[in-house]
Parts: sequence; C-alpha cells; structure tokens
Amino acid sequence: MTESARPAALQRFVVTPLRKAWRGLTSMRTALALLFLLALAAIPGALLPQRELNEQKTLDYIKDHGTLGTVMDKLQLFGVFQSSWFTAVYVLLFVSLVGCLTPRTVEHYKALRAKPVKAPRNLKRLPRHIEETVDGTPDEIGERVRKNLRGWRTEVRTVEPSTRYPEGAVEVSAEKGYLREFGNLVFHFALLSLLITIAVGKLWGYEGTRTLVADGDQVLCNTSTAVYDSFRSGAMIDGTGLEPFCIRIDDFSATFLPSGQPDMYDAKMAYTTDVTKPANQWPTTQVQVNRPLRIAGDRVYVLGNGFAPTFTVTFKNGETRTETTPFIPQSTQTMLSEGAVRVDTPAGMFPNEDDRRKNQIAIEGLFAPDAVFAHGNILDSQSPVPNKPSVAIRIYQGDTGLDTGRPQNVYSLDQSLIDQGRLKQKASVNLAVGADTVLPDGTRVRFDGFQRWVSIQVSHDPAQTGVLVSAIVMVLGLVVSLMIRRRRIWARIVPVADSGERRTVVEVAGLARTDQAGWGDGFEEQARGLLDGDASKNRAKL
Repeated sequence: MTESARPAALQRFVVTPLRKAWRGLTSMRTALALLFLLALAAIPGALLPQRELNEQKTLDYIKDHGTLGTVMDKLQLFGVFQSSWFTAVYVLLFVSLVGCLTPRTVEHYKALRAKPVKAPRNLKRLPRHIEETVDGTPDEIGERVRKNLRGWRTEVRTVEPSTRYPEGAVEVSAEKGYLREFGNLVFHFALLSLLITIAVGKLWGYEGTRTLVADGDQVLCNTSTAVYDSFRSGAMIDGTGLEPFCIRIDDFSATFLPSGQPDMYDAKMAYTTDVTKPANQWPTTQVQVNRPLRIAGDRVYVLGNGFAPTFTVTFKNGETRTETTPFIPQSTQTMLSEGAVRVDTPAGMFPNEDDRRKNQIAIEGLFAPDAVFAHGNILDSQSPVPNKPSVAIRIYQGDTGLDTGRPQNVYSLDQSLIDQGRLKQKASVNLAVGADTVLPDGTRVRFDGFQRWVSIQVSHDPAQTGVLVSAIVMVLGLVVSLMIRRRRIWARIVPVADSGERRTVVEVAGLARTDQAGWGDGFEEQARGLLDGDASKNRAKL
C-alpha cells in the first residue's frame, strides 16, 4: 500500500465507522432505547431473589429449579444490579446521554441568542392566516402589534421599497415556547444526574444486616463490619471509618390479617450516637416497615421477624446453660419455623477436651407458635399468633463443631458430624412451654418459651438526597416540556394606494412548531386582537 493510500484506508475502515457508531450511540433514539432496555433489565431484579438481599433464599431457589436455576445463575439473574450486562447498559446510557445532550445544549443556547425568523415570503400558505385593512401608519401598527405580543420574543423589521412593496413595509416576527426545549433538556440532565447519584451511592454506600433478639439484651454497635451477619459495601468503602452508633431492640410486636398475612411490624428500638453513654439513658423510638430510624446519616430498617425458642440444659452435675436462638420461618402465614441450638458444657465440667466434645448438646427441630398435631404427633402451626407455642425437636449429644473453626449454618446442624457418629441422637420429643425431657445420662432439656427476633438492615447512601432532587427536577422538567407550546407568529404591514385613497393592509399568520401546540379555532379572533389598541384579553390566549 502506498503512502498516499494509507490515510484513505484509515479514513474508510476506521474513522468513518467509528464516527457512524458514535453518532448512532449519541442519538436521542438510542438513548430512549437504552433507557427502555435498562428498565427491562431491572425486571428480573424485582421478580427473582437476589443474593445481596437473601443469600439463603437465592440458593434454595437455584436448588429447587435444577438446571434452569444453574443457567439463570450463570446469566447473573440473581445479582442483576451487579451484573456485567446491567453495568454495560448503564454505562452506555450514560455515554449516550452525555453525547446527545451536549450538542442539543449548544443548539438551544444559539437559539436563545438568535433573532426570531423573518416572515415567509407568502404568508397565505401558512395554516393560520388573516388579512385585515387597518387605519394607521405601518410604524404605528407595527408598534401596536409588538406591544400586544408581550411575553413573546419579537423583532420589528422595516422593508425597503421594492417592486413587490412600492411603498415599503413593516414586518413583525415573534416566537415563544423556548422553555419547552429548556424543560426537555432539564429532564434529560436530571436523568443523567440521577444515574450519577445512583452510581455514587453504590460506590460509597453500604448495607449490613443483623438478627437481634428483641429482649433488650442484644446490642448492635456500628463500629466494625464484623458485628453484622452480612455486610455489602461499594468499591470505595473498606469497612473502616463507619459512623459509630448503637441500637437495641427492647420489644417487638406483629399484627396479622385474618388470612395470616402480616399487617404491621413494630419494633421498640433504643439508640445512641454516644457509644460511651449508659444503656439505660438511651432514647427510644418505634421503627416500622416503611418508617426507618435515621441515625448518624444511616437508616435502620425492619426487614423481617420470627421466633427464638429458649431452652435450658441442666447437665448431670446440676449446672445449667440457657440459650435463646432464632429459628427461621418456613411459612409467613403460619410462622412454622425451624432451627438448631448448640450448647457447650460448663467450664471445668470435663477437664479433658475429648470428653468435653463428647458431651456437648445439640437441638434441632421445629417451633410452632400455634401448635396443632397431625396424625397424632406431627407438629404444625395453624396461625402466626403465639396462642399455643410448642416444639418438636431431636436432641443430640457429642461434638457440635463449636470449636472446629469451620463456618456452620446457624439454622441447621452439620450433617457430616451426624453421619460420622460424632453427634448421636439421644431423644426425639414434642414439648410445650415448661415441659422437659431427660437424656439417658441424666441431662435434662427444658423448653422455657420464646422471644421474638428482628432482622434489621443498616443502610448508608450518601447520594440519597441527590437522587431525590434529581427525581423531582425530572418531573418538573417533564411537566414544563409538556405544558409549554412552541409557536411562531408573523405580521406584515403594507401601505397601499388604491384609487388615490391610502390604506394599510395587515397580514397575520401563525405556525405551531409541534402538533400539540396548535392554535385552535380562535386564531382569527386572537390575531385581530393584536391590531386593537388594547388586546390584553387576547394576549393571554396567544
């Protein structure tokens, strides 16, 4: 290839395709398509369980749907808002809006500085047109029309005598509705701002969840990520420098509809931003589902709730251990819950570590707030209201895995320990509140009752105010762009000598810039009002 041919090939195969691609990407049609695609892509995030919200529920969903669940997982449908394809659409929309709005803003600025368009040569061809004979000189009538077009952008031009206009003429050009394009630009810039603030919130925000028993004893202090059951943060957050505050759940109540569906959750929450302040001096507030606690720039939400059965284990030497452990609901309509409890032996009871591990107690089973028994001894719950709390449990003795250093599911026992014989089942019983059972070695296990537990979420979003303001400005910009009408009007005032009598002929024509900005049937009346000495009534209509 010759030296002269290289620039031409580069222009043809590189520069021109890139320029076409850029023009296509930055067109308003592409921006609208990407906005629609972004909304469409968000649908799976609303319909399918998401890992960032509920890891266990997501895993159960994948397991229940077999191959389909696995394929959906590979397509990142269980982490939509963190997926690569959602991010790609998000970034493309951002680039498209920037590339689209920049030239439109420049054009609108030029339009604001430009003079109204000159009157067309033949006003009679316009869809709205009248012609009147008026007393007065062209200059007087032109000034009268200009004054009556208050609120319009006007310009009065003097046409020199010519073959077409032997006596000369005066033309008035007027235009209004520039705010329509301004509102359109405001809407799209607010949309761009919304995308930016959402991205900022994701990068510098975090969410932590924790389950607390509502007994006034458990406290959550926002001083470290380690205090949360799960913690998700943006790329710019490393978990240090969190705003310190503490919260405590003193009480919790739940009301239900007759169908068993939850009606309202109400948590009495104590809080403080001074972590050194005595707990009995903390103020309290009521936190509900859509009424979070706002503290230290964070929001504390109530996500869910359940029951935490209390068991007391009395070992054969007379020492006792009491554990209150959350059970996870299997049904929100009946609140039948399942879970597991692990109880270590009292310190010093077994000096030998192997003996201690062989005598730990593990409890696994079901909790029913309103117990009914099917087929004699199969526990179920008939409502979520705790009218008759009972448990159906299996009691194990042996190594519960408390000191293995391996993570365990808090709601179930490690099945491998049971399969290996390190945990051996010693009893299987149904217990009402206050009832107990005795193991073969004399260890006694008693069901003492229950507490309510509450799942809370601490959310930090530094851009939430920006998101709100952007959304409000979007609505205002859309309203302006829909309400303002873009229209033009021209008046040509020509003096005419007819049979020695001088008269002034005025042509008035109007043109709507959009189909929705039509003049209506009253144009002729409004246009004639411009020629009157006082057209204040018609001015409002125009």
